[in-house]
Amino acid sequence: MRCIFCQNYEISQARHGVDVSPGRLAGMMLELQERHCHNINLVSPSHFVPQILQAVRIAAEKGLVIPLVYDSAETPRLLEGVIDIYMPDAKYGREEIARTRSDAPDYPALMQDAISEMQRQVGDLVVRDGVAKQGLIIRHLVLPSDLAGSDLVMQFIGERVSREAYVNIMALYHWNSSVSSPDFIEKYPGFEALLRSITEEEYGYAIRCARKYGLHRGF
Repeated sequence: MRCIFCQNYEISQARHGVDVSPGRLAGMMLELQERHCHNINLVSPSHFVPQILQAVRIAAEKGLVIPLVYDSAETPRLLEGVIDIYMPDAKYGREEIARTRSDAPDYPALMQDAISEMQRQVGDLVVRDGVAKQGLIIRHLVLPSDLAGSDLVMQFIGERVSREAYVNIMALYHWNSSVSSPDFIEKYPGFEALLRSITEEEYGYAIRCARKYGLHRGF
């Protein structure tokens, strides 16, 4: 995906970062475990799945036991039995918006298939002593003017995933420097709503959508 409003565009599109080998990645996982972290988060990792699997094998052989968290809605069938907690985004309910805002044609159908597969693998979120141990956490970023299609997203979760699904409805949208650039509206006419943060009413609407479909965990 190439969201025109990406909150982490320096990493996702500007290629900021440091290359590491599978062996070094395994070492980083073990270092986090030694620091008493609750889990290992793999963020937007789909294009590195082969290297991640190598690293996990190395780390497991050296004593890695804390849960692995995977946040992408891609490649879940390759990861059955490896990932403890899936944390995908359910970003859009409408295909046109996904295609024009994130260059992601067919996004709703692909997202729904992937999340359904994740639910099959790990089920509803299990929390012990306040710490997530296994299961599914679905994230939904509320966008200005309901560009995210919250009603459609919550309907899918409540009717086709589980009414016990843990849903993190996020209010953190803000415009970044790429959205704020002078030529943004000229390049993306009709996208002016992205130049502002969400309102309390917009966030409240997403919460009401979740409750409408019987969802009650998270938010």
